[in-house]
Amino acid sequence: MKNVYTVSQINSYIKNMFTQDYMLRLVYVKGEVSNCKYHSSGHIYFKLKDENGIIACVMFAGDRKGLGFKLEDGQQVVVGGAVDVYERDGKYQLYARQITLDGAGLLYERFEALKRELEGMGMFSSEHKQPVPKYIKTLGVVTAPTGAAVRDIINVTKRRNPYVQIILYPAIVQGDQAAHSIADGIRALEEYGVDVIIVGRGGGSIEELWAFNEREVAQAVFDCRVPIISAVGHETDTTITDFVADLRVPTPSAAAELAVYQYDELEEKLQGFQNTLNHMARRHIEKQSARLEKYRLRAKYLNPLGRIREKRSYCVDLEERLSSLMSARLEDQKHKLALCAERLKGLSPLEKLSQGYAFVEDGGGKAIRSVRDVKTDDRLCIYVKDGTITARALDAREGKIYGG
Repeated sequence: MKNVYTVSQINSYIKNMFTQDYMLRLVYVKGEVSNCKYHSSGHIYFKLKDENGIIACVMFAGDRKGLGFKLEDGQQVVVGGAVDVYERDGKYQLYARQITLDGAGLLYERFEALKRELEGMGMFSSEHKQPVPKYIKTLGVVTAPTGAAVRDIINVTKRRNPYVQIILYPAIVQGDQAAHSIADGIRALEEYGVDVIIVGRGGGSIEELWAFNEREVAQAVFDCRVPIISAVGHETDTTITDFVADLRVPTPSAAAELAVYQYDELEEKLQGFQNTLNHMARRHIEKQSARLEKYRLRAKYLNPLGRIREKRSYCVDLEERLSSLMSARLEDQKHKLALCAERLKGLSPLEKLSQGYAFVEDGGGKAIRSVRDVKTDDRLCIYVKDGTITARALDAREGKIYGG
């Protein structure tokens, strides 16, 4: 009778065969990831396939610490581990202990590893970033001497400010010698003494841009005392140089836009400042002139000589007024005196004498006013216009002088 075995015995035998095969204890299998599932327990279940076959794989949670990226369908990977049989199901599978990306994926893994390392060293820290000067005279450029990148930088610079001098270091930007060439260019332009450096090139694949992910270039950028603008690739491209540089822009054209100030705008701005300054200066001068004039008038008013002259002028004015008033008063008094004189003239005895009248006194000088004052033979003195007549009274009788 033939030997009959249980399923478990067969599965165990097959497992033993896999275990005894030394080659299967550590094997590296390359393929495309499919049906990738992350279990709640932390294990990862997936399948690895190529154009002709497929193999089941599992990575236990304890081995995931060495996985530096998220495993996803469609990735090309190299899985290192052991091929063994799962006895319960009678299936063999690849027990993964390490997984690395293949080709571009491998470069990406290297990129992430260097990025983590340099970030841990503080090379990406903002406190190490230098400000890009606003107004530059010399612009250093590290890029290929031919190509769109250098043409764009030159065109933008000349358009924005034709007075900025461009110093080009013709670097190799792709290939084995690229990293060393780029680092040399940075050091050379720093020694030359440019105001700012643009490091960059046009877009491309990760392999074409890889020189800007090298440690040597990152270290040169970090050590440079001149501000560096990284302009590698296009909007979606990111390199280690972008993280280390003082400023990152998406394209070389954008780098030139930020590095070179617009001369026309600056000239217009300066003209505006000059107009404002002139206006403010004029206003200030006018204000100070008015203030000075005020002080001058005040000083003139408070000056002792000025006060003396002012008081002297006042006195002269008073003197003139007093003289005028006195003259007027004298004229008035003269007029009144003339009137009084005329009135006295009318009452003057001499005036009467000149009119034919006479004044008679007795011998004692007493005026004769009546015939009763005269006796016969009294000596009389008669005053007329032109002299004195001595006479003696022959008779004195009362009566009317004129007949009637």
